[in-house]
Amino acid sequence: MFTGIVTDVGRVRAVRDTNRDRRFEIETGFDVSDIDLGASINHAGVCLTVVEKGEGWFAVEVSGETLAVSTLGAWSEGRRVNLERAAKLGDELGGHIVSGHVDGVGEVLSVAGEGGSHRVRIRAPRPLHRFIAPKGSITIEGVSLTVNDVEDDVFGVNLIPHTWEVTTLGELRPGSRVNLEIDMLARYLARWRETA
Repeated sequence: MFTGIVTDVGRVRAVRDTNRDRRFEIETGFDVSDIDLGASINHAGVCLTVVEKGEGWFAVEVSGETLAVSTLGAWSEGRRVNLERAAKLGDELGGHIVSGHVDGVGEVLSVAGEGGSHRVRIRAPRPLHRFIAPKGSITIEGVSLTVNDVEDDVFGVNLIPHTWEVTTLGELRPGSRVNLEIDMLARYLARWRETA
């Protein structure tokens, strides 16, 4: 489990295909000696397992399924990546409950300055858009955010200067593809309503 609070921005240092899967090596500012093999780390919204590590880096393997349903299939060397280590019991829950399972890939439609912040409008894939509500939570590229407005399959979020500067969201441009995870509570409520 994660909270959507990014604690490091890593960089892809190597990419290698292995049969159907792909291996990424990620440079990080995390204390790698404190990361166990088998640990879960959120990578731009995708929970991945550490399979190897060295000084200042660790490696993860990504299945063909994950490559197909997220933006990871387009990752290349040099790409910056939002990282968050798994939450521990007793940690502050600064964002919202995030599983690290991408529900779909959205497309950035616009990015505009708004005071000191930035308003970003994103088109969500159908039928995922049904789970996005004003003032609800959403995870974009691993970052917990509050939805400001929704119009059909397009929603807007406001990025404060801190989030803009310390995550990869400051690199968003119209046409950017982003990993989306809807609020877990919305997912279960919708399922309950379908079966009730």
